[in-house]
Amino acid sequence: MKDDDTPLEPILRFFAFEHLPPHLKAVSAPFSALAADIVETLPRCPERSVALRKLLEAKDAAVRAAL
Repeated sequence: MKDDDTPLEPILRFFAFEHLPPHLKAVSAPFSALAADIVETLPRCPERSVALRKLLEAKDAAVRAAL
């Protein structure tokens, strides 16, 4: 993170889950952790961006499934 708490990778903001009710936090949190791990361990490249976009799509579907 930068000094102002803005993620270095902008897509990470879509993995935030603190605002969700507890039952949805439980669904969303593992996706957030994996997204952070991807950003920390893989080099910035088009394939990393694709991986993060597809993970975001999967997270959104899982949260909708839990509604």
